[in-house]
Amino acid sequence: MSHQHFIIHKPYGYLSQFVYELKRKKRLLGELYPFPEGTMAIGRLDEDSEGLLLLTTDGRMSELVRSKKVEKEYYVQVDGVIHQEAVEQLQKGVEIGFNGRKYITKPCKAFLIHQVPAFGARGKKIRDERHGPTSWLSITINEGKFRQVRKMTAYVGFPTLRLVRVRVGNIHLNDLQAGEVIEMNDFQIENK
Repeated sequence: MSHQHFIIHKPYGYLSQFVYELKRKKRLLGELYPFPEGTMAIGRLDEDSEGLLLLTTDGRMSELVRSKKVEKEYYVQVDGVIHQEAVEQLQKGVEIGFNGRKYITKPCKAFLIHQVPAFGARGKKIRDERHGPTSWLSITINEGKFRQVRKMTAYVGFPTLRLVRVRVGNIHLNDLQAGEVIEMNDFQIENK
């Protein structure tokens, strides 16, 4: 059986799923493209997050990509001007809540981004300059606890305002526009 694989720039405000059974109306991935039956998102980006999302009809590929062997890189806009000390805390691991318990995140790669990334406007305005400055950083993790990156930046005192996944292994978001979908022959996932 041949499988189909896709990369998508998940826009803000969409769920990383195809079915939502609760009463509130939510925007789902199937509204963006005529995906074949059996397509699943590999990992998730929450409704407020954007960026690179891989989709496949191959469950084994999904398992591989979600493993701790594959890096996921995020560009994160935070409230305030983040300082190097906070970045170093993130690199070493910080304490977050997960499943009702305290959890120390694994060491990660993190660094400041000095030039504002050119992602274009988000679906919903974040805020404007009169609310104070913001800054951007890159965080690369190998794990993926629920809302982990948001919890990490909040722990060091800089809440996340915008979160965009830019890389999964060696697959990059590049210039893919919000809502754009590309079908791939295969995912040759390598870690960098």
